[in-house]
Amino acid sequence: MLIVPIKENDTIDKALKKFKKKFEKTGVVRELRSRQGFEKKSITRRQQVLKAIHRAKMNPPK
Repeated sequence: MLIVPIKENDTIDKALKKFKKKFEKTGVVRELRSRQGFEKKSITRRQQVLKAIHRAKMNPPK
């Protein structure tokens, strides 16, 4: 259960924004999407490698 502390003068929009940020950090939605369909470990590993290659290209060493 997520508990979001709100100050007395906070608006509903601020509280909702805090809740969304906290909820996103828990990774529930990401895990739910990953569990919707089975994926072989080799495919998962391949995607991780491709993401790492992409990140390396975007941030070349100085």
